[in-house]
Amino acid sequence: MLAAGLVVVVITVVRHRRAADDEDTSETPDVIEYMTMWIGVVYAIVLGLAIAGVWEGRSAAQDHARAEAAALHEIKERVRVYPAEVRDRIRDDVDAYVEHVLTTEWRSMADKGEVTERGAELLDRLRRDVTDYEPRTDFEAQAYQPLVDQVTAADQARTARAESTGNTMPGVVWFGLLTGAVVTIGMIFALQIRRTGRELILAGVFSALIAFLLYLIWDFDAPYSRDAAESAEPFRYLFPHI
Repeated sequence: MLAAGLVVVVITVVRHRRAADDEDTSETPDVIEYMTMWIGVVYAIVLGLAIAGVWEGRSAAQDHARAEAAALHEIKERVRVYPAEVRDRIRDDVDAYVEHVLTTEWRSMADKGEVTERGAELLDRLRRDVTDYEPRTDFEAQAYQPLVDQVTAADQARTARAESTGNTMPGVVWFGLLTGAVVTIGMIFALQIRRTGRELILAGVFSALIAFLLYLIWDFDAPYSRDAAESAEPFRYLFPHI
């Protein structure tokens, strides 16, 4: 952000020194002012829509992680009515899956933009251990279907998390955002800005603001990679022992 503002200030100063002695900067054609106003308005709308889009994607990604962690936690809690051997095996399956997600799969999502096959295998093993058990009492039978439902919820949340991995903004949108930033800032020079203190400050702040908004979009664009620690927080909160 500071670099963007500094670049504009430097270019403005250099342009001022190289300007012709008879250059008249006291008047700016009305059409340029009109175009500058509309370019700024249109670009502000585009920036707002882009920020809203990546924020919505980021929120949805966090919801998927919370839903998956909550379903796995419910499995560990509800399985307490089962015999000790079955209960411990299912809980070990949950812990093994969560550990893999936190230590390996999240890194794979950040580096490769995809989930791992090992994670799918561990979840399938958990599903088999839950569904293959035959309840022996009415109390166990009452707990069986909710456990199966929680496994399904975890699987659905994992699928949604896999679909949300990677960048959400297409390359053509980034091209439009960057081109719009260049055009918008370039209009500063079209208005024949000089190096008075007030104009330099406004040009620098305006450029820094655009750079900050573009950085904000870039940071929110991949919620599972650039904010990996925050996006995995539901798993760490519900499974602090892992």
